[in-house]
Amino acid sequence: MNVKKIAFTCGVTRSVIAASLLGIISSSLIGCTNGSSDDNTVTNTDIKPATNISAETKTATGNTKLRSVAFTVGDLSNPFFVVMGQAVEAEAKRIGGKDVNVIIASSAYDLNQQANQIENFTAANTDIIVLNAADKSGIKPIVEKAKLAGRIVIAVDTGAEGGVDATITTNNIQAGEVSCRYIADRLKGKGNVVIVNGPPVDSVIQRVSGCESVLSKYPDIKILSKNQNADGSRDGGLRVMTDLLTTFPKIDAVFAINDPSGVGAELAANQAQRKDFFIVGVDGAPEAITAIANKDGLYAATATQNPRGMAEKAVQVGNDILNGKKPSSPTILIPVKLITKDNVSTEKGWE
Repeated sequence: MNVKKIAFTCGVTRSVIAASLLGIISSSLIGCTNGSSDDNTVTNTDIKPATNISAETKTATGNTKLRSVAFTVGDLSNPFFVVMGQAVEAEAKRIGGKDVNVIIASSAYDLNQQANQIENFTAANTDIIVLNAADKSGIKPIVEKAKLAGRIVIAVDTGAEGGVDATITTNNIQAGEVSCRYIADRLKGKGNVVIVNGPPVDSVIQRVSGCESVLSKYPDIKILSKNQNADGSRDGGLRVMTDLLTTFPKIDAVFAINDPSGVGAELAANQAQRKDFFIVGVDGAPEAITAIANKDGLYAATATQNPRGMAEKAVQVGNDILNGKKPSSPTILIPVKLITKDNVSTEKGWE
């Protein structure tokens, strides 16, 4: 089936969106997640390939055919979310066949636009709505409406309120912890750190929280800045880091909440001819792996995510629910691993 690329805006009418369900809508997204660790949370240490899950479900509970899947994400200019969108499409077709209708739409982190998208997905009787929430709390009313209408809603990469059926995310608190433990160890417990922050979504908040919880144990490590929003983008990282370099003459380490902003921070350092610090990010993006492999570069490490695995799992769990099989836990956390200059030759990020 040919892929149609159509940009969503808040003003798109319901009839246009419904008609668009006949194709795949792609538009231009930060990798994030809900790191809650309550009793209903399980850590999935091994995301299984997309095999047999659908067959097992249908054998046990019947054979409800998957007809349509919609995925609304924060920013499709971020390669992380492009990979997620590709995985949603591929897994939906694997389960439902080549004629399954798939929508992939960017909210541009605009809550109103995302609410409008979900409303239209609901009106079009979409089987599964995969949601990367622009605002965990703000999205609650429209999620509740979708659930009342009988839609299956799976939160992915970041949490969402409103009664979603399941949440599949990276363990973002762990990502912040392992990243900043590396920083603390390399600094030997003493130095100046800046945090290149991002959009105030659940996953980003949790990464920063995990980082701060580790650094707070070191009285001789000072966080010079932690509130500058680089929008999770390369341009944003360049902008924020340029300002930070002007403001602070002595920086020892940078924690960037994702790899695009971290790569932008390194670009700012190169332009300013500053080499007095190192950078640690989150994602495992190809550009970060390349930067880490550069022995003379400032990019030192990244806590990797699995965007393809998360997206596949979201569709698999949604299809299980469609066939009457609920997950054993509503929250699945995907662990991270740290790639550094020491192991970059043997470890892979996502591709």
